Amino acid sequence: MKTNYLFAIDAATNEILVSESAKGSFKVTLIERIPSAEDELLFDAVALLTKISKQTEVDVPLFKAVEKVCQLIYGKRV
Repeated sequence: MKTNYLFAIDAATNEILVSESAKGSFKVTLIERIPSAEDELLFDAVALLTKISKQTEVDVPLFKAVEKVCQLIYGKRV
């Protein structure tokens, strides 16, 4: 099964939370916490993704495009 990375921002610590979940699974496993200063580009992309998801009417194509950007940026780290 393909693994999907999930991203979130911990506002209290200013870190990116990276988790994984197998496609079709409800199980989520934390992979790592990345300080914002360690990867500012990824932090900004995840922050944008978070802002998009908080909109009253989520623009799904835009959300998917930014999520793909987050996946690509993180993929270069691993």
